[in-house]
Amino acid sequence: MKLLTSFLKFGIILTILGAFVGGLALTAAYLHYAPQLPDVQTLKEVRLQTPLRIYSADKQLISEFGEKRRSPISYAQIPDTFIQALLAAEDRNFFDHPGIDIKGLARAVFQLASTGQIQSGGSTITMQVAKNFFLSRERSFVRKFNEILLSLRIEQELTKEEILELYVNKIYLGHRSYGIQAAANIYYGKNIDQLSLAQYAMLAGLPKAPSAYNPITNPSRALERRNWILKRMHSLSFIDDQAYEIAHRAPVTAIYHSTQIDLSAPYVAEMVRNELYQYFGEDLYTDGLTVYTTLDSRMQQAANTAVENGLLAYTERHGYFGAEQHLDNLDAAPALLQKQLTYGPLEPAVVTAVNAQDVDILLKNGSSANISWDNLNWARQHKSTNRLGNAPKTADDILSSGDLIRVRRVDNQAWRLAQIPRVQGALTALSPRDGAIKALVGGFNFSHNKFNRATQARRQPGSNLKPFIYASALEQGFTPATLINDAPVVFHDNNLESNWRPENYSKKFYGPTRLREALYKSRNLVSIRILRSIGIDTATEFLTRFGFDKTR
Repeated sequence: MKLLTSFLKFGIILTILGAFVGGLALTAAYLHYAPQLPDVQTLKEVRLQTPLRIYSADKQLISEFGEKRRSPISYAQIPDTFIQALLAAEDRNFFDHPGIDIKGLARAVFQLASTGQIQSGGSTITMQVAKNFFLSRERSFVRKFNEILLSLRIEQELTKEEILELYVNKIYLGHRSYGIQAAANIYYGKNIDQLSLAQYAMLAGLPKAPSAYNPITNPSRALERRNWILKRMHSLSFIDDQAYEIAHRAPVTAIYHSTQIDLSAPYVAEMVRNELYQYFGEDLYTDGLTVYTTLDSRMQQAANTAVENGLLAYTERHGYFGAEQHLDNLDAAPALLQKQLTYGPLEPAVVTAVNAQDVDILLKNGSSANISWDNLNWARQHKSTNRLGNAPKTADDILSSGDLIRVRRVDNQAWRLAQIPRVQGALTALSPRDGAIKALVGGFNFSHNKFNRATQARRQPGSNLKPFIYASALEQGFTPATLINDAPVVFHDNNLESNWRPENYSKKFYGPTRLREALYKSRNLVSIRILRSIGIDTATEFLTRFGFDKTR
């Protein structure tokens, strides 16, 4: 009995001594590492990396630049159901613990002692916030100790709601999505408040391992993780039996959704990006800038259509240049098509059969289609700019089986033979009140050719110079009602090989014409007479007031 008492006393003393030594060790560690910890106050002013977004004047998204897709939301915008799914998956006692979960840490220590390896860190959401914002992902005791200290400090400085808001906006959830709003957009094409219970559980399963439990790249494992979370939610009384059963039976519905562009204006987007990069550098892609341009979405859409249709009509008038490539083996067609890009309305296709006056084609999406004679017979062979071959009589005058071609939809949804235009065009629409750009198109298709012909190409001014000449005339006393004779004029100059006889575009002369009519009808001869009347030097000096260099 005395021996047992002695062992008990020894055990108690040893326990007290161990606790004392442990306490001293923890105190020493705290005094050593605490001064080196970052200031958690910075979390109150944290700036999350968000992409540059460019909009039209009427708030249509034109483009987004940035590696990370993130759309931060406030705590009030986080659906209660998602919070419950997240707590069930990551930290059921989040709203009750002081930043660390003693039971979770004890479980992690026990696993380490029994297996010799760190299997889980017993991390709470607060600890994950500490790690995500301040620490590396190194698996070490020092890092874990710092994480614990930071978590305790974070809980003192921030409310639970502020901590959770930081967490859901910071976490990486796969496919370039950072934060739950971006993840909802990417996986489901919806905002976070529009998802179902099953979808909330799916997203809540991603923080643990975004690659392993990804519903797009690994749907079977993602489904297991989702159903486990649903079971946890049910056991914690977050959801009832009916909700659990419905969500548990729901299929995996996640598919990749790229950024939804509302308005196609890629040339303008690149102009904005290039201009801002001069001021912000690489920070441009992470500082979350939102830019509103002067574009009018209705006018921009009309400009896109006008340039596109105009160039396609021009290329058809000048004949067919032939197939882009020819395949001897049609079995290789699907693989070839997957390598081809789609440029605007022009989709790649391979001819699979040539009939008398129609052809069968294979599209990039794997479906088959047919091009009728009405949508083929324009394709006379291109000989030169001003010369075409004979009109085709049968489909094999134009195409052969195995040809890689371009096709486009026409009004009746039929497919029409097409080709990428070899000429280009541009269009700029400016507001006459303030010079604001209302629409701008720099070429047929930005993906095909990024050179912006509206701003980067050099061209003769032509009739674009006429408004400045007329404005100079108004300053010299002309009025919109002034009559100028639209009649032939001949210039004699020894420096010219022959006499110069300028003409109007129509090759006609219209006699006395008021200045305002001559301007909007762009009459060449009236412009020349005005220029002679006010004098070359006067017009030149006037032009310098608008930024023109008279020495060039």
